[in-house]
Amino acid sequence: MTLLSTLMLLPQDGTDEGPINLLVRYFNEGGDFMWPVLIILILGLAIAFERIITLNRADINTRKFIVDVKRALEEDGIQAAEEVCANTRGPVASVFQAGLLRADEGIDAVEKAVVSYGSIEMSFLERGLVWLSLFIALAPMFGFLGTVVGMVFAFDAIEREGDISPSLVAGGIKIALLTTVFGLIVAIILQFFYNYAVSKIDRIVVEMEEASVELIDSLVLLNAGRPVAEAPGV
Repeated sequence: MTLLSTLMLLPQDGTDEGPINLLVRYFNEGGDFMWPVLIILILGLAIAFERIITLNRADINTRKFIVDVKRALEEDGIQAAEEVCANTRGPVASVFQAGLLRADEGIDAVEKAVVSYGSIEMSFLERGLVWLSLFIALAPMFGFLGTVVGMVFAFDAIEREGDISPSLVAGGIKIALLTTVFGLIVAIILQFFYNYAVSKIDRIVVEMEEASVELIDSLVLLNAGRPVAEAPGV
């Protein structure tokens, strides 16, 4: 049995307390510094869920999309390929469309457009992650701050009473431990979502870069009057 399972099943004061009630009671006993940790958790989860939904919507079947664009280029020309990009969501399609819109200006113009719009799309993908990273750092900081405050309360009680007894310092020490535990738990939860979002962004960026190379190769073949299907990756 894990430590978490033991804590959740542990009876408190002779009563069979459920895990939710146990967490609520510990939260109330943790003092004022539990509220900043809770607010950080709520805001962090809101940003994390928004990023995950956005990234999942941006993730498409890149290989199928590239094949469709190349087929449209070869059969109906650049305008048809632009329509395929316009009807497809995601950063890869947006970068493709930006490059195709500059196709009549030459390959150099296409490359510049692809690089510029690629940077813009990457910034959109990473939007909000800086706040999520901040919350990951702040959660344990507030927990440790609550720990220090709890220890100050404990030593203040000792100084006031002029005596050391478990019951005298238990309250302050309990606050210290609870704020630390909750702060670390919040940081661990948000770190998981942050790493998932970063890995998703890295994969989309790699696909975007590889697809951009294939787009330029296809346009070079098209301008040379050769079949676009000869471009790498098909």
